[in-house]
Amino acid sequence: MTYDLSQPAALMAALLPDLLLMGGAMALALLAAWRPASDAHQRLVGHGTLVVLATSLASVVLAAVRGGDATAGVIAVDGFRWAVDAVILLAAMGTVALNIEQQPRDGIRHAESHVLVALAASGMMVLAAARDLMVIFLGIEIMSVAIYALVGLNRRSARSAEASLKYFLLGAFATGFLLYGIALIYGATGETQLGAISAAIARHALALDPMLMVGIGLLVIGFGFKVAAVPFHMWAPDVYDGAPTPIAGFMAAGVKAAAFATLLRILYEAFYLVGLWIEPLAWVAVVTMVVGNLVALSQRDIKRMLAYSGIVHTGYLLVAAVAATDLASTAFTFYMLGYTLATLGAFAIVGVVQRDGEAGAPLSAYAGLWSTRPWLAVGMSVFLLAFLGFPVFGGLGFFGKWYLLSAAIDAPGRLVVLSVVIVLTSVISAGYYLPVIRAMFMEPRPEGATSPAPTGALTRVVLIASAGLILVCGLLPSSLATIALRNGFAPHAIPDEVRATGAGLLR
Repeated sequence: MTYDLSQPAALMAALLPDLLLMGGAMALALLAAWRPASDAHQRLVGHGTLVVLATSLASVVLAAVRGGDATAGVIAVDGFRWAVDAVILLAAMGTVALNIEQQPRDGIRHAESHVLVALAASGMMVLAAARDLMVIFLGIEIMSVAIYALVGLNRRSARSAEASLKYFLLGAFATGFLLYGIALIYGATGETQLGAISAAIARHALALDPMLMVGIGLLVIGFGFKVAAVPFHMWAPDVYDGAPTPIAGFMAAGVKAAAFATLLRILYEAFYLVGLWIEPLAWVAVVTMVVGNLVALSQRDIKRMLAYSGIVHTGYLLVAAVAATDLASTAFTFYMLGYTLATLGAFAIVGVVQRDGEAGAPLSAYAGLWSTRPWLAVGMSVFLLAFLGFPVFGGLGFFGKWYLLSAAIDAPGRLVVLSVVIVLTSVISAGYYLPVIRAMFMEPRPEGATSPAPTGALTRVVLIASAGLILVCGLLPSSLATIALRNGFAPHAIPDEVRATGAGLLR
């Protein structure tokens, strides 16, 4: 099926999952405001949000099964979009499920929090579908405004208020970079649609145009803030630490998936004839992997450790952007699914272990967890080993890194240096993942330490589903890889002479 996006009916069909989610979120916003804040009311709105998210996910699955493409237009209709949409909606559903049971422990009674998660997810879906710089900017703003409010959801917490303000100020700063970059790219090419930009670059020989180079640089810097790549990462630990725990997990998974999907589409579709972005992005990937790992080793708070772990995974995903092949986009989809499941599960356990009203999440709270809550210890081990990329017990995480390495090595020019850095930094990451596992299973429970709070039904569902999918998909990676390959994004081939302009670190 080919979508003619110049026809209103075809455009509506292409945007059906997004419209379902946005319409449902608007209706839920009215419901949330209809009654005073209470635990019962936030649960009602939360369950309604889960229904809306599940409906949108069903429409995404139906669209993916039906297939089809759009040869032109500002909206992408391809397997890559549907795959990223599915990951985003799974992250949103897991976040809402966790948030329903976490909010009472945090003393938060606002029902609108669930609506904000749905609105943020709708912005992420717009990003995954965008093939025009103006639509990309619209998606970023929809997503960001909702996330700013979610970070500061706990109005009684000074840490939450500080995190929200810091994220808002730095997010606005990053948005300025994006907007100036878009303006310069439009000034150089006269276009905002991605396909038209690449055509203008070819037609007018703009590959080395200074205005275009600066515009691309500003665009990459803006996305660097969104995905927390070094040196644009300084906000991440403080914001993750101050945000409610389920929201921190949503930021680590959903925001990263949407921003990276958009960055890959921009680089693969609009700037494949421009080679000067390849070398700087490769260096950013290396620095991100190294700095994130080294700083994570010194962390004694698990939320801050997971924040730096997320920074490291940003470095891994940047390798897919540099590789710019069919296999690289497939590896991104595969890796992002495993990372999202592990992130949801890990932050769910952090929320359970963290005592009510406690400001931090110290690693010492996990000592002897096996003796009091053995299934939480087992689940956390699965999620940490998935981050590490450990075989068998890390399940999907191991094959995610395997396909990422395969994409790097099989890319034109063979990204050997980046592949070696991935392996070495993965070894370093064992220095902060494995001590948590050792503490849970081999250290005694401190005297006077309280047992973690009982796990609610929705939290159990998230934990079992996340750990189960990680392990099962790790045993059947070929089937999942086939689906990921079918739903990968086929980039334009980067000419050899273009790659040669950024070959210093890549060979």
